[in-house]
Amino acid sequence: MRERARSAEDKVRRAEDLLAAAEALALELGGVRFVTVPAVAHRAGLHRTGARRYYANKEELLLELAEQGWRQWRDAVKAAIGDRAGLGPEQVAAVVAQTIASLSVFCDLLSHVAMSLEGDVDIERARRYKTNATAAAGEIVTALAQASSMTVEQLQNLLANTATLAAGLWQASHPTPTLAALYEQVPAWRHAALDFEPRLSLLLRATAIGLVELQRQEG
Repeated sequence: MRERARSAEDKVRRAEDLLAAAEALALELGGVRFVTVPAVAHRAGLHRTGARRYYANKEELLLELAEQGWRQWRDAVKAAIGDRAGLGPEQVAAVVAQTIASLSVFCDLLSHVAMSLEGDVDIERARRYKTNATAAAGEIVTALAQASSMTVEQLQNLLANTATLAAGLWQASHPTPTLAALYEQVPAWRHAALDFEPRLSLLLRATAIGLVELQRQEG
């Protein structure tokens, strides 16, 4: 086990190590639902009680990981856009779908954030998550607005739909061991285990085109 962190830099590094360990375990185990604080602490080289110095509980740790996911998505969108300009709705949808699909743990976490994580931490931690997630989403919308023909309102609606679809489709396409075994027994039910990125891309493309067409009809 590692020695207790002494400096502010050490503490930041330990907190980051715990996040990295939680993300790695989620990927290895098939979802954040299987992640435990003792396993995260062990992977990061800390005693279980040491992990509590940085995150009060599993919910706070996972909410921090979700907050990090928003920043990662923002950075991925900006990198995918680069110096491109004049993107149409289909191209915007492709950028949005490809970038969020590359963040598997973040997609998984979006369901848990809405169902429990925000409600299972104290109000100030929830406030910080909302503040930072909203800021990252705003930066994504701004970057896409500057690079595309879509309006800010259209992009805000597209992003809201993206988060909802990514969360739900990720869960459907990554069934629990029980459901996976059930699908092996009854292949006709396997349709529920959707192909994640292709289905997400299709639905976001339809959403983006529909938002633009709806405004055209109303305008």
